[in-house]
Amino acid sequence: MRARGRRTYMPTLRIARDEGEVRRAATVAGNKDRDDGWPDPSLGQETFGEYAKRWYEAQDLAASTMQNYKRHIEEHLLPDFEDKALAGILRTDIDLWEKKERAVYAASSVRTWRATLHVIFEDAIYDGLITINPAARRRGRGKRAGRSRNRGPERVVTDALGILLTAERAALLSGRDDEFVAVVLKGYTGMRWGEIVGLETEFARPNSVRVEWQLYELDTGELVRCPPKDDSYRTIDSMDWLSALVANHVARTKPGPCPCHGKTYVFRGQGVPRAGGHQGAKLADVARHADVSTGTVSNVLNHPDRVTEARRMRVEQAIADLGFVRGGVAPEPAVHWRRNGFATWLFTPAVSGWYPKKAPQEARPVPLLGEPWPGVPARGRGASNRADACWLPIAKGLTPHGLRHTHRTVMEDLGTERVLMDQRMGHIDGSVSARYAHVTPGMRERLMLGLTEQWETALDARLALCPTSPVRVLDDLLRTRASTMRPPRSRSVPCRQSRWRGSARRCGGGSQ
Repeated sequence: MRARGRRTYMPTLRIARDEGEVRRAATVAGNKDRDDGWPDPSLGQETFGEYAKRWYEAQDLAASTMQNYKRHIEEHLLPDFEDKALAGILRTDIDLWEKKERAVYAASSVRTWRATLHVIFEDAIYDGLITINPAARRRGRGKRAGRSRNRGPERVVTDALGILLTAERAALLSGRDDEFVAVVLKGYTGMRWGEIVGLETEFARPNSVRVEWQLYELDTGELVRCPPKDDSYRTIDSMDWLSALVANHVARTKPGPCPCHGKTYVFRGQGVPRAGGHQGAKLADVARHADVSTGTVSNVLNHPDRVTEARRMRVEQAIADLGFVRGGVAPEPAVHWRRNGFATWLFTPAVSGWYPKKAPQEARPVPLLGEPWPGVPARGRGASNRADACWLPIAKGLTPHGLRHTHRTVMEDLGTERVLMDQRMGHIDGSVSARYAHVTPGMRERLMLGLTEQWETALDARLALCPTSPVRVLDDLLRTRASTMRPPRSRSVPCRQSRWRGSARRCGGGSQ
């Protein structure tokens, strides 16, 4: 209809499904309100790269979220869309991009990157640059297979004995007791990795562990002290034996304030990092100098075809400016554990018996000197030639985060009430039934008794394999446990062969 020579539009009589539709409707209405009744043709001509840069700089989110957004944009979105006009990006372009990414990366990762793309386009609609989100998914289109968001690779978990043996091996690999205490604490509390690394001594209490902070590791290597994920502040009940294990560890190590945060933490780093760092400038320094993510620098070094030419030239110039050299050794001490270093050199070899593939070295079994049981890692030049044993897998594929899954699985097996499990894990159950359920002292006591029984059973099983351990803290636990058993042992019991260790010949000749 027309009024006074001007075209007007009647509103569509339907309810918008979400905020995105409200924004789109408002933008379309605003564009159609122009004199000619059609959208401004100049809108949407800004390139995706230009808008993504403005969009990122306008965000005010947690450091971890900002890092993830930067990685998603630089490594997976800009290579395909950087020079395209916003209005010129079609749904088919995004579908083809997704198909290409799925051929290389995990489906869950591609969904995350597409979600980031969707958010950027939604804000472009809000800014009046485009009217339709090309990253929006149309319902009922495409293949049904592989759509499920809840489907993923099977998560490897272990049991109480697996936690104990993994902790022992991690301590043997590091050459100290710290890793034994940390792995046991993580396995019996379900704390997140950042919460373990960021556990301050004041929050390790006689009967509980208070989660107030975490140390989140950024791509730059900086460890940020921030609240736990989703503000999951909580008090985790601790068994007497676990509280004593942590308290004795603190008394033994006498930690002091760290130079980076000025706080005193229960656990400290490994000291001088293992090989794999860089002499002088590090990869993170190159990333800062070029104003890109460390993942982009890594792609330039290893997969240059995945990076746009302009970005590659910036990184190469930064490498030249800083004199970056691959394969050096980092001289500075590590005050805190690093996620990748801990997983690569301690946790993965402990659970699988193998060091993972790490260029230039291929995957290889951990070389062991067979005595004392369960074997001590051989070190130095010619270690493989001096080894006479190696470890068999405990739970191949288990990760540090897998211990969190393990703790939840153990609680399920013990029949723990859901409300207590969620509180302990730092999860939120928004159901109506959860609103009317509350944790009681009886629930807590039953869980503590169940976890203690599992711990003692694991100690007994380890004691049956061998009554001693090269790990001092575990050796003390085994001797104490043996003294409480009846009848007392009248003679030393030789360590028996077990499924946890094989000969060096068998380990070296088998497959990983």
